[in-house]
Amino acid sequence: MAFEALKAQVYMILDEIAARPDDRHVLQESLREKLSELSALGLPLPEDLVKLEAELEQGTADELYPGKP
Repeated sequence: MAFEALKAQVYMILDEIAARPDDRHVLQESLREKLSELSALGLPLPEDLVKLEAELEQGTADELYPGKP
């Protein structure tokens, strides 16, 4: 898959995470898969996305994407 198509899919996943914060753990897996695809193609991983994925993994992204009250 072309870099631009993967990048577009990553941004769609980020939009979904923002729109559906309660589902972010499911969407996090999709983000992880896309980052793996970029890596498999030998492309550099965007540092901000790697950091976001790590924050989602650690649970520290709750401040960025709080769940519904």
